[in-house]
Parts: sequence; C-alpha cells; structure tokens
Amino acid sequence: MAKELTGRTALVTGAGGGIGAACARRLAAAGAKVLVVDRQGEAAGKVAAEVGGVAVVADLSDPAFAASLPDEPVDIVVNNAGFQHVAPVEDFPPEVFSTMMRVMVEAPFLIARRVLPGMYARGWGRFVNMSSVHGLRASPYKSAYTTAKHALEGFSKVVALEGAAHGVTSNCVCPAYVRTALVEAQIDDQARVHGIGSDEVVGNIMLQPAAIKRLIEPEEVAELVAYLCGPHGSFITGTSLPVDGGWTAH
Repeated sequence: MAKELTGRTALVTGAGGGIGAACARRLAAAGAKVLVVDRQGEAAGKVAAEVGGVAVVADLSDPAFAASLPDEPVDIVVNNAGFQHVAPVEDFPPEVFSTMMRVMVEAPFLIARRVLPGMYARGWGRFVNMSSVHGLRASPYKSAYTTAKHALEGFSKVVALEGAAHGVTSNCVCPAYVRTALVEAQIDDQARVHGIGSDEVVGNIMLQPAAIKRLIEPEEVAELVAYLCGPHGSFITGTSLPVDGGWTAH
C-alpha cells in the first residue's frame, strides 16, 4: 500500500471502534501517525497499539477536552465521534439533545479552531467530517442526530471556503447504516419491537429507502476517507459524499 501520508499526523475522534477505528487503521497504513481519540481509554489504547499511534482519552461532551489534546501539529482531522438517541420530539430529553450538539458540532469547531493555524502555516490540511445520510435527509424520532449532522455539514463548508487559500480541504462523508456496535444494537432493538428477524429489520425498515439492502462495512467508509486525505483528493472540498446505497437518489 502506498505510503502517501508519511510524515502526516491524523487526529481521529471516536476511534476506539467502528468507523473511527477503521479510519485509524487505514490512515496508519498510508503512513500517517494517528492520534486515537476516544472517551474509552482501553479501546483507544488497543487501537493505538495496533496502528502504532497515540491514545488520547477525551470526553468530547466536555468543552475542556481541547486542552487535553497533544500539543503537536495535526495535518488531518477525522471528526467521527457521535452517538444516537431515538425519541419523538416531545419526549426527547433536552440534556441528551445538548450533549449531542456538543459532541457532534461544538467539538469539531473546537478542534478546527485549535489546529487550523498550524495547517495554514504549513499550507496543507484535511478535514473529513463523518456526517450521515441524516445530514442530507431526515428521519422521524432522530431530531438531535439529524440536527447535529445538518449543522456539521454547514460547518464543513465554511471551513472549506476559509481554508482553500491555505491548502486546507474540508468534506463530509455521508454513510447510511454501517456495521458498527451502535447500529447492531439498533437492529436488535427494532427486531424486539417489531417481532421480526434482524435481516428483515435491515432490509425492510432501516434500509427501506436505499437501493442496496445491506449494511456498509466500516472499511468501505475508511477507504473514502483515505482518498480524500491523499493526493488525488486535493481538489475535492466543500462537498458531501453519500455512501448510502442509493438512499439519496430518491
């Protein structure tokens, strides 16, 4: 595998598992040093040891987390950390809504504010913001998640416009349902609620709007992230790239 990112340092949030861990592995394989950021120290340490990176334990729901980030140049940021909560608007806990905004919107802003000056000084930088099909479309009962992802889409575009003159790109990757622990738990919950099998949940409920009726593998998402960070992605900025099996084709 080409070491196109040798000499670069990548910061990946929510990298203790799922998409974040897959991104950490793929960027490390391309030669990058990876700062594996996760609130679970054991998970972060395991991935960091695997990729020869550095584990960074941080709770992105606490705005003070930025002060705990390593004081070293960061060339690539993958804003991946997030979580889900499903409830009607009238029953949605306000504290959960606020926490989701801090983790999925405010934290990317605080990270960008910290690392952009260094990127500008070096004339190179990459932001890949893990949005979602819900950054482009809405679903009922996901008010906070949909709001956060839409906000992240807007923030990503602003960074793209401000950073272009300094060699910095910023893009969103928008997957549908990826095979992660978070999604597997949602499948199990839906199967119990509806009294049907997990395959029916995926094909008939979760992926009803999609043309391709399967979960996305984390490695498929990580491959696109690596492309955006590599030399062939240098002219792609300010955009949102669906990895959704045709969901947004409707």
